[in-house]
Amino acid sequence: MLLFLKKLLSYLTEIHIESHPSPLNPHLYVSLRKGRYQLCTDNAVYSFEDKYDNFGIAFKRIDLSPLQGGSGLVLGFGLGSVPILLQKHGIDDCLITGIELDEHVIELAAKYGLDKIHLPLELIATDAAIYVELQQAQPTFDLIAVDVFEGDVIPDAFQSISFLEKCKSLLTPEGMLLYNTLAATDKDKEMSEEFFFEKFAVVFPGAELMDVRGNYILLSDSRHLKKGMRRPKF
Repeated sequence: MLLFLKKLLSYLTEIHIESHPSPLNPHLYVSLRKGRYQLCTDNAVYSFEDKYDNFGIAFKRIDLSPLQGGSGLVLGFGLGSVPILLQKHGIDDCLITGIELDEHVIELAAKYGLDKIHLPLELIATDAAIYVELQQAQPTFDLIAVDVFEGDVIPDAFQSISFLEKCKSLLTPEGMLLYNTLAATDKDKEMSEEFFFEKFAVVFPGAELMDVRGNYILLSDSRHLKKGMRRPKF
């Protein structure tokens, strides 16, 4: 009953649920907002169930049907927003491998997120860059979602040409990679667009940049967009 009342109240104001700081995230906490659990640090939202708008907006624009019966790799798992959103968009059969470096985040996911995920899931506590590097270069995944941040900064290891090329080698021929970057400020946009044009689009020549309200989602191939979706203009 108390949780029900808290969820109702969370539509009016954010309600703090639990702080769980870790060496990697000293200000890590879970709150209730709009009836959903939200995983945050002091300057970033890591996960927000089906209200995680950056991927939510992107998924509305993409044809996700090739993922049915396939497999997905989520780098930066949080509380599991990516698989939760895939389910919301009709994917009910896709093997998800989730990679999360912070074991405290995995503990919070077990308490506040995993019960909402009905897709088959393997959750691994390790460094996502090392995990990708150690994989044999062969087409394995129909989806790779890169959502790795330290606060509001993407670590350098995930912005290299070599990392992107290794991810490309793990995609099936019809597979797609979605990469979350910041676009909240003019500086964020400048840095994200520089990364897109100078690195991402070099590795993925058919790439698309999607503006998703405060973030950009970089898509490896514009052919995955639903018909009628317009390209962003600069």
